[in-house]
Amino acid sequence: MNQLGSKRPNIVFILSDDQGAWAMGCAGNKEIITPNLDQLAATGMRCDNFFCVSPVCSPARASLMTGRIPSQHGVHDWIKEPEGERNTIRYLEQETTYAALLAEQGYICGLSGKWHIDDNAIPADGFTHWFAHQSGGGPYYGAPMIRDGQLYREERYITDVITDDALAFLDRYGPNADQQPFYISVHYTAPHSPWVNNHPERFTAMYQDCSFESCPQEEEHPWKIPNPPWGDDVRANLQGYYASITAMDEQIGRLLNKLEQLGIRDNTLVCFMSDNGFSCGQHGFWGKGNGTYPQNMYDSSVKVPAIFSLPGVIKANEVTDVMLSGYDVMPTLLECASVERSEVKGMPGKSFYKLLKGEGMPEREHIVIFDEYGPVRMVRSKEWKYVHRYPYGPHELYHLTVDPQERVNLDKDEKYRDIKLQMRNSLEQWFYTYVDPAVDGVREPVTGAGQIGLAGLKSKGNQAFD
Repeated sequence: MNQLGSKRPNIVFILSDDQGAWAMGCAGNKEIITPNLDQLAATGMRCDNFFCVSPVCSPARASLMTGRIPSQHGVHDWIKEPEGERNTIRYLEQETTYAALLAEQGYICGLSGKWHIDDNAIPADGFTHWFAHQSGGGPYYGAPMIRDGQLYREERYITDVITDDALAFLDRYGPNADQQPFYISVHYTAPHSPWVNNHPERFTAMYQDCSFESCPQEEEHPWKIPNPPWGDDVRANLQGYYASITAMDEQIGRLLNKLEQLGIRDNTLVCFMSDNGFSCGQHGFWGKGNGTYPQNMYDSSVKVPAIFSLPGVIKANEVTDVMLSGYDVMPTLLECASVERSEVKGMPGKSFYKLLKGEGMPEREHIVIFDEYGPVRMVRSKEWKYVHRYPYGPHELYHLTVDPQERVNLDKDEKYRDIKLQMRNSLEQWFYTYVDPAVDGVREPVTGAGQIGLAGLKSKGNQAFD
């Protein structure tokens, strides 16, 4: 139970799309305008070392919802929908999400926005309300959406529309939250591309004279993917990227104001995260894990912004550098809601709810983080990062305390051979513990070009990846 007594907290889970951990004012970026996110951080805890489970949207999102890694749930790349058709594959049909467990315990659950980990037209288990994006991206005006099972084009600015839908959910269920708590996923498509000519002028104008020193354009990475879909006008894309975040920030302010108006802010856990990180020129490429080939595990791709606020429970103005992962989210939310998870097996994550409450978690002081993206796997401590690419490499080893920008690859330096072996052994032991051999990512031809079918043995021999 939380400190408010017998009342279980409501949960508003706000998820952005492709937002770098560096892209918030409260994270130290002096150019980007995010007053509402900054205020949210001031009312709770901001996490400086939060990592996605995979540096691309669909597997990262599936891991958030299930608490399991891609080599358990089988979503290894972004899900590529048939053009002009509904994607009917049920990627998570045999998985249990935290929303389903919350619903079993009496929560009303809703989705407003992007899902992109299953058949988007059918409400996932546990959801009473379902307003979803048809795919994983698209224009901000004329976005492909699904309402009441019907596919249509939404002509209004989609960031505003997602918020309006979430506000209607809050208006409907917020007044009765004392009797029945609610959970809502507010999943924005911002700041996912496209960025040019896709955002209201009043937001792009805010960055007309911005120098974008917070986002330096580095020498082109040798693994950079050719012909990125957003064009060559770097400044216009930066304006659009920053503008999309500021526009989203304004809408987050509307959500927070609604919670205050309904008198339920003090019993509502507000979480803000991104699905994966993003480079806007950092390391010489634009994108996330699949911004390069072979896929990368740079911190700009795997670190995400993360803020948690629950007044009276989570102390205000806290910042933690404890290492946390997306696979820790499900057990944390369930503990916060006093929901048992005994029927969910093989979950690698641990609840960090005690950390949020300020009770301390000494067992996490030496925690390491694991990531995967198909045949690319990573283990990271505060001091070291090792990236292994099965079966032939290239591999990477970075001494982060002296090389936080990951410039000097020590993989072939004999002086660090023992450290490399220790890191690799830790990585292989951990994945051996949790991987389901039926959908093991190291056996899948994941290139970052999208997943089109079930993976591993579930594919029954059919092609699963482009």
